[in-house]
Amino acid sequence: MIRGNAAADVVARPVGRVVGGRGEVYDDAWGEVSAVIRLDGARFTEDALAGLDAFSHLEVVYHFDRVPPEKIETGARHPRGNTDWPRAGIFAQRGKNRPNRIGVSRCRLVGTEGLDVHVTGLDAVDGTPVLDIKPYMAEFGPIGEVTQPAWATEIMRRYY
Repeated sequence: MIRGNAAADVVARPVGRVVGGRGEVYDDAWGEVSAVIRLDGARFTEDALAGLDAFSHLEVVYHFDRVPPEKIETGARHPRGNTDWPRAGIFAQRGKNRPNRIGVSRCRLVGTEGLDVHVTGLDAVDGTPVLDIKPYMAEFGPIGEVTQPAWATEIMRRYY
C-alpha cells in the first residue's frame, strides 16, 4: 500500500513468501533451483492466480529481508568485491545491498496449485517476502539492442 504524497514513505505488504528452494544466500547457479511462492491466504483466494498458468515466465518483486540496514550501499563499489572489475554505483549493478533492498527476478512458471506458484530459477531464498508477481510478456522486454559492460556478462555467466 502506498500512503500519502510523493514525499511520504512507501509501505508495502508482502503478497506471499518463498517456500523451499535455497535456504542460504549465495550468488550463482539459480537456474535449476525450484521453489514455491505461497500467497497470503488471509488476503487472497485462488482467483488471484486465475489465468497465470497461461504464461511461461514471471517477474517477481521481492524484499532482500536478510540484508541488515547497516549493510546497505548507496555509492560505488566493485561488484561482488572483485577489484578486477571497475567500481560501479549501486544503481549500475543488481546487488542485494540496495537502498530499498528490492529484488526483481524473472523465472520460469512451472504451474499453480491453490495459492502456490511453482517456479524454477527464482533467485530468492526460503522465507523471502514476495511483494508482487507479474506475468512476463515479451512486449515488456527491451526495445532495440541491449548493451552491458564485460564485467556484467562475466558475473552472469554462472548465475543461472
